[in-house]
Amino acid sequence: MKCTPILVIFFLLLISGCKTKGVECAFQPETSAIKVDLDFNSLEDSVLAIRTKQQLVNFFSRHYVMRDVFFNRPGYPNDSVFINELFQRFTNPSFDTLLLETKRVFNDGAELKKEFAAAFTNLKYYYPEIRLPRIETVITGLESDLFVSDTLIIVGLDYYLGAGAKYRPNMYEYMLRRYKKDFVVPSAMLLYGIDSRINIVDQKDKSVLADMVAYGKAYYFAKQMLPCVADSVFIGYSAEEIEGARENQNLIWKRMVQDEVFFNTTQQIKQKYISERPKTYEVGDQCPGRIGAWVGWQIVDAYSKRNPKVSMPEFMRTSDAQLILKGSKYRPE
Repeated sequence: MKCTPILVIFFLLLISGCKTKGVECAFQPETSAIKVDLDFNSLEDSVLAIRTKQQLVNFFSRHYVMRDVFFNRPGYPNDSVFINELFQRFTNPSFDTLLLETKRVFNDGAELKKEFAAAFTNLKYYYPEIRLPRIETVITGLESDLFVSDTLIIVGLDYYLGAGAKYRPNMYEYMLRRYKKDFVVPSAMLLYGIDSRINIVDQKDKSVLADMVAYGKAYYFAKQMLPCVADSVFIGYSAEEIEGARENQNLIWKRMVQDEVFFNTTQQIKQKYISERPKTYEVGDQCPGRIGAWVGWQIVDAYSKRNPKVSMPEFMRTSDAQLILKGSKYRPE
């Protein structure tokens, strides 16, 4: 059978559809029949409208999870100290500047809501019975960044204003790169992906491999929710670090084998290969931190590609890390 030029063009378009602006997309499910109606509440202006302590008390009475978890009410000796501290913060003139900065980056929140809607549409495809959470956005004075539960998501927008912001969180630069607006929804999906209700793990397995695969499954899950978001956004690497990790997978793998990392259970090794660090110096001066989690993601991706008949929810329930490693046949050369 001969291909006509039109069919050739269609084929090329089909292939190019797997990428968005140079980003390799994961499987994109057919979701046109799925409609999600998000309960999305922007509370930034409500915070700035507070003029009395009683108004602040009333605000927190309506948003008690935000009060207790996001603003850490239990960390204060009593209600009076808590309200006085927060009232002073919310009525500080610099909070007006923070609101303007937030609106400059997030505008009216419509784009953020659209991104959440896209992610939750895909979530509904894989988990039709799942309950969608209420979403609240707020500015906190850099108190908290993100809270995720099965019923509520709270986003501290001022944490995610990016490099041009007047106020930024006090943290290392390699961590700050994960705090800009493009990271909000991917970060929320990662927290869904690590949740024990979705990501089933063997609690008895304390090995580094078990942690690697658990994190790898979370990254895999988040990528399915946001198929055309760059891998670097999920894991917080620079584009150069992602490319370097891909090009040097064999060296990373060999070093982890030499150091007998995979079945080690010590916190020292977990700290070196999985915990938050600027670099994994044991592999090389340019190797990004948390490289074990990234390798876990590659193992999970390889397993999913070799087992296409295993559905995503079924795979997320697979708790045997060694089975996933063996089934992936991941052995970079």
